[in-house]
Amino acid sequence: MRTWFITGGTPGGFGLVYAEAALAQGDQVAVTARRPAELREWAEPYGDRVLVLQLDVTDSDQVRTAVAAAEERFGGIDVLVNSAGRGWYGSIEGAPTRRSAARSTSTCSPSSR
Repeated sequence: MRTWFITGGTPGGFGLVYAEAALAQGDQVAVTARRPAELREWAEPYGDRVLVLQLDVTDSDQVRTAVAAAEERFGGIDVLVNSAGRGWYGSIEGAPTRRSAARSTSTCSPSSR
């Protein structure tokens, strides 16, 4: 059994499609959303195999807290899916700060890599 950490768990979005596929193969999932209450009903049938966490991926402290909660609950993270949407039209070099653009790829703890 693998543990998935999936950002962008918006109802009707790609995040929940990935989560449902993982759950269908017997894995466990930590799924994040800016409004986690919207996922309560969806998560119920899966019981302890799903952990719904509040997360705004632009907030580094929230990212660290969510990753720590998933690791504590499931003992680690095997698969990371970043499906949280944030539009940027243009090149990465044109981002307000390169660090903020690259932040989502480096916020998981070493045990998650």
